Amino acid sequence: MNPARRCSRTACGRAAVATLTYVYAEQTAVLGPLAMHAEPHAYDLCEQHSERLSAPRGWEVLRLARDLGERGPSGDDLLALADAVREAARVPEPAPEMHPDDDPSRGVRRGHLRVLTTE
Repeated sequence: MNPARRCSRTACGRAAVATLTYVYAEQTAVLGPLAMHAEPHAYDLCEQHSERLSAPRGWEVLRLARDLGERGPSGDDLLALADAVREAARVPEPAPEMHPDDDPSRGVRRGHLRVLTTE
C-alpha cells in the first residue's frame, strides 16, 4: 500500500489498495491491484470502495486478483533485475575481423549469415 496515494472517491481519505480503469470499447470496468504509478485516466480506490464497486447497466466488472500479502518485489522481479545487472556488466565481444581472403563482391561470411553489398 502506498501511503501517499489516497482513494479517489470524494471525501474519502483512506489509503488506496486497488486501481479502477474503464475499457469503453468493451463496456468493461477493470478493478485490479494498485498500479505502480498514478495514471490520469485511472481511479485509485480504498478497500471499502473497491468491494462496493458497481458498473453501469450493461457493463461488466472484471475483478483481477490482488495479493494482499507481501507488497515487495516478487521472485520473478528479482531474477529479472539480476539478469539485467549481469547483462550490463558483461564485456562486449569484439567485432569479427574481415579476413583478407573474403571477397566484398561476394559478401562477407560470418558464421551462417552472409552480408551482401549493393555496389
